[in-house]
Amino acid sequence: MKEKIIVALDVETDSEAREIVGELREEVGAFKIGLQLFTSAGSSFVKELVESGVKIFLDVKFHDIPNTVAKASIEVARLGVWMFNIHALGGGEMISNTVAAVSEVCERENLPKPKIIGVTILTSSNQETLNQIGIEKEITSQVLNLAQVSAKYGLDGVVASPLETNLIRNEIDKDFLIVTPGIRPKLETKDDQKRVMTAKEAVENGSDYVVIGRPILKAKDRLVAVRQIFN
Repeated sequence: MKEKIIVALDVETDSEAREIVGELREEVGAFKIGLQLFTSAGSSFVKELVESGVKIFLDVKFHDIPNTVAKASIEVARLGVWMFNIHALGGGEMISNTVAAVSEVCERENLPKPKIIGVTILTSSNQETLNQIGIEKEITSQVLNLAQVSAKYGLDGVVASPLETNLIRNEIDKDFLIVTPGIRPKLETKDDQKRVMTAKEAVENGSDYVVIGRPILKAKDRLVAVRQIFN
């Protein structure tokens, strides 16, 4: 089960991240580098971890015109990351152009092709958030729609809250990856997350991977926290 755990390196510096990776790399499947650490430490730090044998999920959430996202995604593939994401809201052309561009470059340059997954609706969002930006569709229907678009245009999976995993799993091919943030132990605060579940519940509902940050990073003993995630 530990291979299902992705620890979010939501810290300010590469030195903090190195400490966490050194402590937990044998206990979890991968680490997530998001916008904060990527902006602080840069692509060179991503390459450093990749070259040391660490599986990295680069959480950059690209969303731009199709050509821009495709070109940026090529550079992510050249970093050697295991997985990265783009916004499914970018639509079919953005998705298909990105998948094609990354596949072509990886084949031509003999690079391992990263998993590319689509962000559906952020776990910090709820129905009120969607209504504010003009999306009237009920949130679970919107997530499923974006997952179906992601699958249709060639993505390997999606990022979705644990509340939608079972629905996606029942509607889309079983090999379609579901990566789930919004994981909280039962007694933990939700912080800024609104659609949450425990790690055990998420996996039982069909999640392939669970992304966990603050419940591990803020724990008095991070090793103990990781080892108790599925309790």
